[in-house]
Amino acid sequence: MGAIMKIRSTLFVAALLLAPAMAYAPAAAAEPAIYTGRFSTTALQGYDPVAYFETGAPAKGSKDISTEYKGATFLFTSAEHRDAFIADPEAYAPQYGGYCAWAMADGKYAKGDARYWKIVDGKLYLNYNSDIQGKWNADIPGFVSKADTEWSALNH
Repeated sequence: MGAIMKIRSTLFVAALLLAPAMAYAPAAAAEPAIYTGRFSTTALQGYDPVAYFETGAPAKGSKDISTEYKGATFLFTSAEHRDAFIADPEAYAPQYGGYCAWAMADGKYAKGDARYWKIVDGKLYLNYNSDIQGKWNADIPGFVSKADTEWSALNH
């Protein structure tokens, strides 16, 4: 029993020592294609991506009406929304994988919050919070141009 406890203690200490190094891993290698948070596989915090376009507002989807796309689970308010997404996911999925559009303009990954959004030229963009969204709104075309370039560089 003592040997097992010693092994567990050693593994625990090793994990604690490695944790800071793992937290600073290169962004391009560490970030998934679609933002879901650390302990989830659900995109857009469970909001229906089609609802932004169809109703002009975020709406929570149902786990019973879902589909997988790029390793993430998208939830929908209706089968019609799910089917529209499946037919053309690029038309509805948030830009930059749902990461914050303003941060991406600086080449950084930051969580996008589904409650801070805007559709621009038929594309859905998310921001980190209302303060960041205010900054992003000050020059949307400039930030989109920069973010498109950075996203392409980070993901190719």
